[in-house]
Amino acid sequence: MGFIGSNLIRQLLSTEPSYQIVNLDNLSYGSNLANLRDVESRKAYRFVKGDICNSGLVKELSTDVDAIVNAAAETHVDRSISDPRPFLDTNIGGVLNLLEACRTQDLDYLQISTDEVYGSSEDGHAYSEIERLDPSSPYSASKAAADMLVNSYHKTYGLRTLITRCTNNFGPYQFPEKLIPKVIIRASKNLKVPIYGSGRQIRDWIHVSDHCEAVKLVLSKGTRGEIYNIGGGNQVENIEIVKKILRLLSKPEALVYYELWVETSNR
Repeated sequence: MGFIGSNLIRQLLSTEPSYQIVNLDNLSYGSNLANLRDVESRKAYRFVKGDICNSGLVKELSTDVDAIVNAAAETHVDRSISDPRPFLDTNIGGVLNLLEACRTQDLDYLQISTDEVYGSSEDGHAYSEIERLDPSSPYSASKAAADMLVNSYHKTYGLRTLITRCTNNFGPYQFPEKLIPKVIIRASKNLKVPIYGSGRQIRDWIHVSDHCEAVKLVLSKGTRGEIYNIGGGNQVENIEIVKKILRLLSKPEALVYYELWVETSNR
């Protein structure tokens, strides 16, 4: 019921009529039931409220499926700095439960990871799948650990695993704490728009529908055991994104103010 997961479900339901989808979500702060309200009556779709950290529930739900796609994660960088424990529990412990279900039921497994496992890039250059992991927050460290766990299950048990690592997403149903929706909301109300530091940090941006299309392609045609980086080829400074939104909304750049702390992760 989060940003990427709900968009992925919506796309699969509209393009893959043979798919039956079970959606497991614990409805935490990043989830929104309204994201999929218009598809909840479809016969091909079923929602279950629950947690991937509940191994019994995960095992029960995995008995009659072909693959598990994991879009569930604690994702907010600054929240992970304030309290790392939930990130370790969900992003590592929850992944372990999913992998165990796949191992015992002989299922395919796709882990939706993040490019943040590679660490910070000063020049915004594109990472390759074989680069060294260098996470810089408890959030990205937990995702890197999960990726290593996924790889170990492929090598140790022969599990049919896939990992995707995507750059910054934007699009419908995104959580309002994230950069683009935050700027749109605040500027629309003529409120000040906070920018971290100089705003010169370079990020690559991809629309969530393109990300979901790539995930669908990897799930159906990807080589098991491989990692696939996904990007939009749109490396732009944060301040330029903000200024572009302000121009589209016919709002003055005077709304921008610079501060030392702001949420800038967009997973």
